[in-house]
Amino acid sequence: MVTSAHEGLHRIFQERPEILSPVFGVLGIAFPEKAAVYAIGTDVTEARPLARHIDTVLRIGPSDGEDFLLAVEAQERRDAKKESSWPYYISYLQAKYGLPVLLLVVCRDRATTKWATGPFSCGTRGWIAQMTYPLVVGPDNLPVITDPRTAAEKPAMAVFSALAHANSPHIDAILDALGRALAGMDWNAASYFFQFLDSALGDTPAGDKWRDIVTFVNYFPGRGTVMEKAYLEGEARGEAKAILRFLEARGVRVPQEARDLIAGCTDLDLLNRWLDRTPHVESVDELFAEDAGPAADRS
Repeated sequence: MVTSAHEGLHRIFQERPEILSPVFGVLGIAFPEKAAVYAIGTDVTEARPLARHIDTVLRIGPSDGEDFLLAVEAQERRDAKKESSWPYYISYLQAKYGLPVLLLVVCRDRATTKWATGPFSCGTRGWIAQMTYPLVVGPDNLPVITDPRTAAEKPAMAVFSALAHANSPHIDAILDALGRALAGMDWNAASYFFQFLDSALGDTPAGDKWRDIVTFVNYFPGRGTVMEKAYLEGEARGEAKAILRFLEARGVRVPQEARDLIAGCTDLDLLNRWLDRTPHVESVDELFAEDAGPAADRS
C-alpha cells in the first residue's frame, strides 16, 4: 500500500495498469489493446556507491508487436539533477534489456509539467550527442473527472485524476464524484481505492476531504455501502482500543490471544457488551464468559 502522494503517482501504474491506455490517449499515443504488463526491477545502480532508482518500470508486451519498457517517474517539483539522471535511466534500461524505452513523468503542477517536457540535451560545441523527450502528464492534459457515472466506469482513472489534480480547485468535485461512484460498488472491489487514496493524499486538505467522505455514514445509511462499512470499522477499532485501555488501567492481565481477539472484532454490539463489562471483571475469561461460543464467530 502506498505511503505518500509521490508513491501513489507512480505506484498506481503497477497496481492498476488499465490506466495506461487512457493516459497514453491524452498524450496522443496509441496503446496496444491487448498487452501483458508487469513490473520489473527499478534499481539501476552499477557497481558503484552511488544508488540510482527509478520510481516504477513496467515491461509492456503487446499481442501484436515487440515488447517495450515504460519507466514512470513522479515529479513534484523541478529538479536539475533529473535532466541527467533521466537520460541515464533510459540508456541503462535499453542496454540491460535490449528493448525500446519510454519515459513517462507524472506531475501535479503546471510549472513542473512545463519543465519536465524538456527536451534535455547532452552535447557541446554545436553538436548534440543525446536528446531526451519525456512523455509528461499533469493538470493540463489529464481529465478532470467530476461525473460519478464516469468515475464508476473508470475508478482507477478517477483515482489517478484525483492524485494529479490534488492541488487544483477541482479536487473537491473530483473526490465527491469518486466517493459517490465507489459507494455503489462492492466493498471488496472499492476498498482498494479508498485505502489507496487515503494513504496517497495523506495529511493534506484533499486527504481531509477524502476522509470526511469516507466517514459520512449517513450518505447511504443501512445499505452496507463502502462509506458505511469504513465508518463502522473505524468505530469498532475505537471500541476495541477503549476496552484494552480500560482493562490495562484496572490491572487486568490480557494475554496476546485475547488482545488479538478484541482488536480484531468488528461486531459493534459484541464490543459494546464487552465494554460494559470491563468495570466489573477481574479477568478476561470473565469478559468473554457470556459470549464464549459466539464471540469467535462474530469477530
